[in-house]
Amino acid sequence: MKAQRRALSRDDRASAGAAVARLACAVPEFQRAKRVAAYVALEDEMPTRAILDAVLASGRVLLLPRLVAAALEFAAVEDLTALRHGGFGVLEPLASAAALELAPSDLVFVPGVAFDRCGGRLGRGGGHYDRAFPPALAAPVLMGLAFAFQLVEVVPMGPSDRRVEGVVSEAGIARFSPPPRDPSRDSG
Repeated sequence: MKAQRRALSRDDRASAGAAVARLACAVPEFQRAKRVAAYVALEDEMPTRAILDAVLASGRVLLLPRLVAAALEFAAVEDLTALRHGGFGVLEPLASAAALELAPSDLVFVPGVAFDRCGGRLGRGGGHYDRAFPPALAAPVLMGLAFAFQLVEVVPMGPSDRRVEGVVSEAGIARFSPPPRDPSRDSG
C-alpha cells in the first residue's frame, strides 16, 4: 500500500484529494458535527488540506492531533500556519494549545495504510489512533480517508484495534455497520 501511494503522481494525488474533500464535507456526520478532528497528511497520504480549510471556513472547530509521550491528544486549531513539526514529521498544534476531550458528537477523519470492508483499519503500527479514542459508547464518529485502492477485503485486527464507520475515497463513500453507541450522541 505504501508503495502504491508513493507511486501516485502529484496530479493524481491532488485530484483524489479534491474529490475526497467534496465527499467528506457532504456526509451527514460532517453536517451535524460542531467539531471535526482531522490530520495534516504526510506526503504519501490522501491530501487533507482542502478538508482542513473547509472545516475552518464552515465555522466548525477544527481539532488536530499531536503526539505527547507516545499518546495522541487533540487541540483546536484556528490557523494552519501556526503548526509545528512533531513526532514522525507530522505538522501538529503547538504545545500551548489546550488538549480537548473528544465527544460522541464529534467527527474524526483518520488516516490508514489500508481499510477493510468491515471497517477494520490498518495504521502505521504504533496504535496511537486506536488508543486515542474513548470506549465505543463514548467514541466520536470515526471515518477513514483513503485512496480507493486502500480499501481491501481484510486487514489484520487485534482486540484493541478501532474500527471506522466509513471510508471516504475518490471513488465514493463506503459505509460499515457502526458499533453500538450512546443514543444521545447525535443531539449535540
